[in-house]
Amino acid sequence: MRRALELARRAEEEGEVPIGAVVALNGEIVGEGWNRPIGAHDPTAHAEIQAIRAAATHLSNYRLTGAELYVTLEPCDMCVGAMFHARIARAVYGAKDPKKLVLKNHVMIEGGVLADDCGAILSRFFAARR
Repeated sequence: MRRALELARRAEEEGEVPIGAVVALNGEIVGEGWNRPIGAHDPTAHAEIQAIRAAATHLSNYRLTGAELYVTLEPCDMCVGAMFHARIARAVYGAKDPKKLVLKNHVMIEGGVLADDCGAILSRFFAARR
């Protein structure tokens, strides 16, 4: 977590919200990140996403099975989703986020558009892989 705090300070120096994150595997840091949405012009460039991307590149694997993620602020829903898809085993955060968003209150989501076609392409893909 101390390294994540150092990375949070780097984000702050760059004018970003000061959040830092590291991914560790077997006690070794394999990925680091700090908040970069403003500088990267990328709303997904949260510290956790940056650290996960760096770890995946370092390990040449998009699955980070058994890895732990340390972040200075409670992760948002997007970052938790990324951890889930990366197979992060454990996440540890420092400060609780008092302004944590509840996505359903901010984004209108509509489903079922061309559902059969969308489902069919996925079914064909996975059937071919089995």
